[in-house]
Amino acid sequence: MAFKTFVFRLLSLYTIILAGSSLSLAQSSQWFHLDAKTDSVWGISTDRTYRELLNNRKPTPVIVAVIDGGIDSTHEDLKRILWTNPKEIPGNGIDDDKNGYVDDVHGWNFIGGKDGRNVQYETAEVTRQYVRLRPLYEGKKRSELKPAQQKEYDLFVKYRKDVEKKRAEYQEQYQSYSSFSNQLVTIISGLKNALGVSKLDTATLRNPATDNDFVKKAAAALYEMTAAQGFAQAEDIQDELTRGLEDLKAKAEYAYNPDFESRSIVGDNPDDLTQTNYGNPDITGPDPLHGTHVAGIIAADRTNNIGVLGVADQVKIMGVRAVPDGDERDKDVANAIRYAVNNGAQIINMSFGKDVSPQRKAVDDAMRYALSKGVLLVHAAGNDNKLLDTTASFPADRFMDGSAISNLITVGAVTSKNDEHLVASFSNYGRKTVDVFAPGMAIYSTTPKNGYDNLSGTSMAAPVVTGIAAVLKSYFPKLTYADLKRIIEKSAVVQNRKVLRPESDELVDFTELSKTGAIVNLYEAVKLAQAEEAASAEKKG
Repeated sequence: MAFKTFVFRLLSLYTIILAGSSLSLAQSSQWFHLDAKTDSVWGISTDRTYRELLNNRKPTPVIVAVIDGGIDSTHEDLKRILWTNPKEIPGNGIDDDKNGYVDDVHGWNFIGGKDGRNVQYETAEVTRQYVRLRPLYEGKKRSELKPAQQKEYDLFVKYRKDVEKKRAEYQEQYQSYSSFSNQLVTIISGLKNALGVSKLDTATLRNPATDNDFVKKAAAALYEMTAAQGFAQAEDIQDELTRGLEDLKAKAEYAYNPDFESRSIVGDNPDDLTQTNYGNPDITGPDPLHGTHVAGIIAADRTNNIGVLGVADQVKIMGVRAVPDGDERDKDVANAIRYAVNNGAQIINMSFGKDVSPQRKAVDDAMRYALSKGVLLVHAAGNDNKLLDTTASFPADRFMDGSAISNLITVGAVTSKNDEHLVASFSNYGRKTVDVFAPGMAIYSTTPKNGYDNLSGTSMAAPVVTGIAAVLKSYFPKLTYADLKRIIEKSAVVQNRKVLRPESDELVDFTELSKTGAIVNLYEAVKLAQAEEAASAEKKG
């Protein structure tokens, strides 16, 4: 979730209407696996699907690539389901399968150097474009330039203004929210002492064992703060704030800092799109939180009786590291897509995005290549509560020539609330640009070092859809990418209700926020696939 949005909601608690029953269910399990009819939350009915529809079918393995910031390859809930390159001998320093990548046992890292170092922080794309134009136009006046240069000069001025504004905003937010975080820590500590407890879960906060009116009011406020975000305990908010503050600091110090440079670690020429064999085989990287969480949503081990359950039960996760803390580069994204396709991925999860894409053609060409090979792409819509129909965001939902990307599904996020707060306040949306919605608030999944935690964002909604696609492909292997997309969209449950438009007080029809006006559902998708399979068999017979 965008951190500014998160804090905004914390500071606007009493405008939020809580759905108590659904929240309690959300805390007792991975709510996104639950069923709308029996559990009153808009989960995808995972458990019901396996129990009622798939128990007598035999699945086949599906390779799913996760293009992200890294995956903890040693995690107890992921290590068994990692893709292993069958033609590569680990650690021998030889490109055994001659695919151009040495020792790519579980995938490849396009933001690492051959010496083993890795990029963690990167600049925003707008910062890179400002830095590119700065030597050409710094200190010059528009009137002094030739007409052919004036258009580029205008871009330079715009980029400079954007960078300076963003950096100042993030520095100010960091200072402001640091103070807020410190106050929250004090409140949590004080309430623990007053109530004599070691943790403040929602049950304790809802019914505090005290006669002190002040403590009761403080507990009630903290309960709203915790429950409204779908967390199990107040300490989870503290953790979320800590992560958010780290993100704000990174944006101020790195993303919008024109003097920061990290690409030298990789050792390539970032402007040379013909280079493909740079990087290293480390799919984990320095901070694999995001990618580890995404991988767990898709396919965390469903057989080991520990941790959490992924959506799909017959998946091999291929890790492709191309997304730093900052904006990903088009060159890396394009090469990551091609690497995944060339090494057998049938579905690719892409939980990333940005506002500027200077080498968009390279990404378009890579997505066309994936299309030619029948690979489905699942992309997160983004967390800026923007109408994508009128706002640039990349990778886009259409190619540069305006034609539809038929193998792409763009996903918005919903919450566990069965009311007007159904749509996550941070989610991007668009009647022409977003295909479906999926669970994306307080999603419990794997985190590094055998950890588990709640994270929120369309980054979490996309892998829910990827997991559904993987289940369909696994149990119905003849389905093409077009079949997968059609079944997922056609089976999604249409929501004929009024909801709050993301980050506003305006009630709108849910159907206005995406192409389908619907939330994905695994049970309905499998049921549709079975019906089509039966109809096809009857027709042939």
